[in-house]
Amino acid sequence: MSESPRRPRPGAKPYRRPKKDPVRMLAFEALRAVDERDAYANLVLPPLLRKAREKDGFDGRDAALATELVYGTLRRQGTYDAIIAACIDRPLREVDPPVLDVLSLGAHQLLGTRIPSHAAVSATVELARVVLGDGRAKFVNAVLRKVAQTDLDGWLERVAPPYDEDPEDHLAVVHSHPRWIVSALWDALGGGRAGIEDLLEADNERPEVTLVARPGRSTAEDLLGGLGEEAALPGRWSPYAVRLTEGGDPGSLDAVREGRAGVQDEGSQLVALALANAPLDGPDRAWLDGCAGPGGKAAMLAGLAAQRGAVLLASEKQPHRAGLVAKALAGNPGPYQVIAADGTRPPWLPGTFDRVLMDVPCTGLGALRRRPEARWRRRPDDLDGFAPLQRALLRTALASVRVGGVVGYATCSPHLAETRAVVDDVLKHDGGAELIDARPLLPGVPALGEGPDVQLWPHLHGTDAMYLALLRRTA
Repeated sequence: MSESPRRPRPGAKPYRRPKKDPVRMLAFEALRAVDERDAYANLVLPPLLRKAREKDGFDGRDAALATELVYGTLRRQGTYDAIIAACIDRPLREVDPPVLDVLSLGAHQLLGTRIPSHAAVSATVELARVVLGDGRAKFVNAVLRKVAQTDLDGWLERVAPPYDEDPEDHLAVVHSHPRWIVSALWDALGGGRAGIEDLLEADNERPEVTLVARPGRSTAEDLLGGLGEEAALPGRWSPYAVRLTEGGDPGSLDAVREGRAGVQDEGSQLVALALANAPLDGPDRAWLDGCAGPGGKAAMLAGLAAQRGAVLLASEKQPHRAGLVAKALAGNPGPYQVIAADGTRPPWLPGTFDRVLMDVPCTGLGALRRRPEARWRRRPDDLDGFAPLQRALLRTALASVRVGGVVGYATCSPHLAETRAVVDDVLKHDGGAELIDARPLLPGVPALGEGPDVQLWPHLHGTDAMYLALLRRTA
């Protein structure tokens, strides 16, 4: 009588169904969305966590671990790719993306967290069995056992070229940034090895959540009083800033739900404040935010304008982003207007405004702490795509402000091609404007360089790498 095909062979282990780990399943789902749909983790993760709280009973610890697994894996992707490549016998590009995501999740648990090695391997292999199948789970198990043989420092000694032989490639592998971004940041920062290493390390740290008390609707003191000393601290530089120390979902706070406060990096707040406080001769009645989406700076400017009897026009090209601006400004104590319009073809007359902010579209290299996946998506030729638009928007800003009025040109990128090169080029070819020293308009903020423009840095100021140039129209 033949043996039943369903009956295990003598001595064989009985088949065991893989156990689903909700935390690691969620992390894998988020990574796949980032890879397959070019989604951003900061947009994908919150709804996944809300669903997990309702369906799987996620608590705060579960949410914190899932968040760490997603962001840690994305931030360290370049380093983990180099390590995984050293553990397999084929080019990394030949590994299926879902398999690579599982391997990267495992590598982060082994090398970037305090999870014990045996637990990290076991949990990741179990995840692989669920999402990849038993066959590929064996491959994952073999690779991760190799990864677990040494710690992160040991691996970096093996896979990163020596600094003395190739400093940029060494920093790229050790700090998990594409080489071209390392080079660009180093050029913008200047100085030696210590500064660039501090900057790259800051890019790999989880940023604080910073709130802004919207002028005329709330104050930092109000927010601090409502949150308590253990949950929040005052901002470092902006009088409207409050830093959350306990994490959590800022959208659950009453002040945020009611629009009295919003989530806004302190560097972004400083840019708006500097423009609002720049010295001005003559009237101060009409302000423009020419690239207003998603509305953080516009909401701040609208509140400040209202306190002076001025009116803000917030313009945003994309209608859905204009809707976000309108939502951010709803409840502003003074008059304002939100429109959907192309800033390079403005519907307003030249010389209409006293103050103009142009926070132009850019590569976003200044916000890599918040959007770690952006470093792997951007390419050097993206700069060529943004350059004409950035120059056109700055020209619009200068044409839109009256003689004697002030323009703020801002980017969330420190790349010289998006900052000083744009400003210098427009001033050289167009004339009719002069630079204002922006540094005195950021009181108390250290390490602002030689001016007259300002570059903020994560490692020096705890902000995104915001750039600001202030220009006064002279003719």
